[in-house]
Amino acid sequence: MSNAMKDWFLRFVKGMFIGSGFILPGVSGGALAAIFGIYERIISFLAHLTRNFKENVLYFIPVGLGGVFGIYLLSFGVSFLLGNYETIILWFFVGCIIGTAPALWREAGKEGRDTKDLTILVVTFVLGILFLFFGQNLFGTVDQNFFTWMIAGGLIALGIIVPGLSPSNFLVYMGMYKAMSDGIKSMDFGILLPIAIGGLVCILALSKVMDAIFQSHFSKLFHFILGIVFASTIMIIPTDYVGFGWMQYGLCLVMLIAGALLGKWMSSLEEKYK
Repeated sequence: MSNAMKDWFLRFVKGMFIGSGFILPGVSGGALAAIFGIYERIISFLAHLTRNFKENVLYFIPVGLGGVFGIYLLSFGVSFLLGNYETIILWFFVGCIIGTAPALWREAGKEGRDTKDLTILVVTFVLGILFLFFGQNLFGTVDQNFFTWMIAGGLIALGIIVPGLSPSNFLVYMGMYKAMSDGIKSMDFGILLPIAIGGLVCILALSKVMDAIFQSHFSKLFHFILGIVFASTIMIIPTDYVGFGWMQYGLCLVMLIAGALLGKWMSSLEEKYK
């Protein structure tokens, strides 16, 4: 396989993982984009659509295809897997983040690292833990209509714009998660269309803001991202082991290791083809 094909396939796989952040509770598409080294480029492209348009479109085609494929594929299995093997599956995602954390740390410090950056990381980590821990009390079940699905789309887009934010968590809190998953499986445009509109509005409104911050405060923003990523990772560590035996604990360990190895491999490929 040529390097060009390997690079195309790598971006497709990254897109699949990033797409998982739209539908898996506790997982952030933006954090995964940052982990896989393409978050900054996504924000720059969205903030300046006409700049290097053809080059960026060609670059993001496999990412977009992978994201759509990942979302659609996961919509069939996510309810079953999380309903029956939630603890084991979440350990896989924890492993993925652990495996890629060293590369993310290096990326955050590529323009230098000072005491202010580390302070931002620690404060963001602590506030992120508090927000994620108490966040489930912020929302109740809401009516499902065109407007509320637009809000859901905006939250999903925030999962890309704000790394570490898991939009699926909020949809679970709002009682809209299962309906969204079912709507994706059945291609219900009464759900998909307002989600797309809300997501597009959110992206166009906030991407320029994030890009401007990146240009002027890269190190501080990336350490802010690190704090949220670490906090969200802590919050998805499973705590429910009712009925577990040695085999289930063993599977958790296997999935953790498999996720870490996959994350490390993805990071090494990113360094090779960057």
